[in-house]
Order: sequence, then C-alpha cells, then structure tokens
Amino acid sequence: MQPPSATAEFVQTWPWEGMPATQQPDWHNHTDHHEACTRLASLAPLVTSEEINNLRTSLSTLPGGDALLLQAGDCAESFYESSGPHIAEKLRVLDKVAEHLRDLTSSRVICVGRMGGQFAKPRSRPTERHGDGHIPAFRGHMVNSEIATLSHRQANPRRMLWAYDASERVQRSMRDHRQRQRLRPTVEGPWSSHEALIIDYESRLVRRAIATGEPYLASTHLPWVGDRTRRPDGAHVALLRTVTNPVGCKIGPGATPDEVARLCELLDPRREPGRLILIPRMGRSAIRQVLPPIVRRISSSGHPVVWLSDPMHGNTLLSDKLGLKTRHLTDMITEALMFRDIVEANRQRAAGLHLELAAGDVTECIGSSVESEEDLLRHYTSLCDPRLNLEQAVDLIEAWAKGVVSR
Repeated sequence: MQPPSATAEFVQTWPWEGMPATQQPDWHNHTDHHEACTRLASLAPLVTSEEINNLRTSLSTLPGGDALLLQAGDCAESFYESSGPHIAEKLRVLDKVAEHLRDLTSSRVICVGRMGGQFAKPRSRPTERHGDGHIPAFRGHMVNSEIATLSHRQANPRRMLWAYDASERVQRSMRDHRQRQRLRPTVEGPWSSHEALIIDYESRLVRRAIATGEPYLASTHLPWVGDRTRRPDGAHVALLRTVTNPVGCKIGPGATPDEVARLCELLDPRREPGRLILIPRMGRSAIRQVLPPIVRRISSSGHPVVWLSDPMHGNTLLSDKLGLKTRHLTDMITEALMFRDIVEANRQRAAGLHLELAAGDVTECIGSSVESEEDLLRHYTSLCDPRLNLEQAVDLIEAWAKGVVSR
C-alpha cells in the first residue's frame, strides 16, 4: 500500500514546544531554516498509521509470547546509499540475519531495520580535531557533511529535505519488500526505525490519523530516544509520549531505576503491550551491576515493556595502534548473554537484539573474519561508529541463541 498524501495540517502548538532539546544543530539563524521547516510540514507522511498499528500489534505479542525482535542496520545512513541497489542489498542482509535467528530459535521474528531515516547522530563532543585546529563534529547527513572541512561541517537545514527524499526512496522499497514477503509468516517486516533526534525534522512530520485523529510520527514506524536525550523534562521524550507509534528508549550505564521508571510512566502511561521497548546499552563491565535493579523496578511497576539488548554501544573503544573506533565481538556477545540472564532471572523476557550491521563486508569490529587490529584497515567505511559485518552478526546471533560465546 502506498502512503497517502498528508492527512492533516501541521499543528503549531505541541507539548514539546519550548522544552529543552539537547544535541540539536545550531541552524535557527540560517536563511533556509524557516523554508525547510515549512516545506517539511506540508509533505506526505513517509509511513502510515495503519502500518504503525500493524507493527504495534505484532510487538504486543513479545512480552509474553514466543516471537523475537531483531533491530539492525547502519549506524548512520548515507544519502549516497539510498539508491535501488544499495537498498536491495541492505534488505537482503536483514532478511538473512532474521531468517537465521528464526532457524536457530524456531521463533517468529519481527525484523526492524535501522534505515529509512537514520541520518542524524548524537555526539559526545561538539567539535573534533582536524589538522592544527577544530571543526564541528559530523552529526549525520541530515545535519552536515562527513567531509572534514569547516565549510562542509556547517549545519544546513536544507539537508532535512534531502533526508526526507532519501527516506522516501528507502521507505518505498521497504514497503514493496514487505508486500513481496507477506506470505512468509515466520519473519515479519522489515519495518523502519531511527533515533528521533532532530526536533525540527521529527516535529514537522507529526500527522494525525484519518480514522482516529490521533497524532503519529510519520517519519518512521519505530522511533527511539537515545541515552543522551532521554531526559524526562526534555523535548524528545515529550514528542514521543505524544505520538501513537511504538517507541524505544536506550538505557545507558548511568541510568537509575527511578529514572527508568519515570520514563516508563511518561512513554507508556496506559501500560500497553507493544508500546515501549527498553534497550539497555551498558557495556560488559557495567551491565551486571546496573541492569538488575532496573529490571526489578520495571517488573514490579507492571509496565509490559519489550526488553531488547544493544550489546554494541557500551563496548566501543579506540584501537591501541591505529586509534580507530572499534568493538570486540567477544565483548558484545558477553553483554548480550549477561543481558538475557539478568532479564530472565527477574521473570521478564529477553525479546531480542539491537545491532549496528553493515550490508557490505566491512572490517570495523574485531572478531570472526577480522582477526586483529591491523585488519580494520581493509574495509573501514562507517560514517560514525563501527558496524558488524554479516559473518560477525551471524556469530553473535548464534551465540545469543545457544547461550555460549563462540569463536
């Protein structure tokens, strides 16, 4: 089914307006800012409320059922990889890992891709060193360019329109792919997801469903709020609590049980199965201490959350010799297994994995086919963080399914 035209005018007063929003580009004085925002507000939704309701229905079976959730894809999508061949290859890899998880577990798998909008990234520092000076950090193609010059790193709001166009091409291909795969009942999807980071972009793509009038985020099926932007009094949480999409929330090693319980109250006030996905990303050294009291608190609160492991983001480090960002596969497997043990020990269900995964045979993480730090240089192409290649993802999924550390 093709998405309809825009179903409602952009409403100018929303709960998140005027609330603090971190990790935002400094572009409000740019001459193209008003025009870009106005144009976005008039464009057709990228996803439909019907699609969102279908995904929520599927996700509602996860807390107590036997289905699994696999969320995977690029760390940061590239505008230059939103053409047909690139999209087809990403969908092929998603199908392959989802089917492998199904075969290993004999479970139905709901597949969600980090694609169709993952064009913006939070950063730990606003600038990075280049040559003898500093330039603004790369924040994803929605904001600026990866080219390391001062002019290319200036935030440009017109890029939001380029992001919309690229997302539309990806969403159209994903929709066609779901239609072709609809007779494959054991693997559902893939649906789209991205971090709802840039408030100017996301807020202009809120629409109202024709049947109910309820607001939904039309930029993606499953938006998530990151660990850096999940403050309860912030604009990101206010936006996601307003829309009817299923939403995710990343939980880092600095989270407390009280903070996570408060986020659950805000994002899932009616305690609806399939509404809220909690995604711990703590690192193997922190998860054993930090996660158990959080799981106990949420379990006792009655929120039927979906627990999903992100074993990648807490295990990022700089390689000793080359100074490249990387991750060790054994660390990721260890965290994923610890996550499952902790969640299940507290009578909750470990529902699956959230992975950064490349379609190409990249060498960005160490393990499996990437035997040493020197091998990282063979094919390191990530725009931001290191991704798994297909062989590494298969090894991680096998270890998670079998409950043992592999190679």
